[in-house]
Amino acid sequence: MIVRVLLTITLSLIAISAPASELLARAETRLLPEPTEPGVKDELLEITQVLVNKGERRLYLLSGEHTVRHYRISLGDNPVGHKLYEGDERTPEGDYVLDWRNASSDFYKSIHISYPSPRDRELAEAWGLNPGGSIMIHGLPNNAGDMAFAYTGLDWTDGCIAVTNEAMDEIWQLVQNGTPIRIEP
Repeated sequence: MIVRVLLTITLSLIAISAPASELLARAETRLLPEPTEPGVKDELLEITQVLVNKGERRLYLLSGEHTVRHYRISLGDNPVGHKLYEGDERTPEGDYVLDWRNASSDFYKSIHISYPSPRDRELAEAWGLNPGGSIMIHGLPNNAGDMAFAYTGLDWTDGCIAVTNEAMDEIWQLVQNGTPIRIEP
C-alpha cells in the first residue's frame, strides 16, 4: 500500500514537472520480446548467455551468437556506473553467473546474479563499505496490482534488473542456473 501511494505521488510529481514529450521519450511502451529466429522452437533453445546493456535498457537471451529474445528492462534509480556499495541503487557491471532462483520472492519470481565477485568485495572493503548483494533479475513487485502499468519504462529498483511478469515467465523457463550473464554499461 505504501509503495503504491509513493509511486502514485512520484508519478504525479513527474507529470507536473516534465513535459509529456519528455516523459514519453523516457518511458517505452512496447515491451514485447523479439520473436525467436525462424525455425527455432522454444524447447530446442539453449540459452548460453544473458547479456544486459544498461544504456539501451535491454536484456538479451543468446544462444551461441544468436539473439533469440530481448526485453526492455528497468534498473535502479542511479543506473550509471558499476555498483560500488550497498544502497547506491546501481546495477553491477561485468561478468557474473545466474546461480539460483526464488519463486517466492517479494517480486514476481527472481533469479540471483552472483554479485559481489571477490573483486567487488575488495573494492568496497577498500573504501570501508559493504558491497551489498541480492542483485536479481525479477518481475514486478507482488503487490503492484492495478499499478503494474506505472513501472513501465521507469528505473525503479534498488539495483536489480526488472522486467515485466510475462518476460520473467519466459526468462525463468528458458534460462538455467549456471548461465553466464554479462552486464555492460
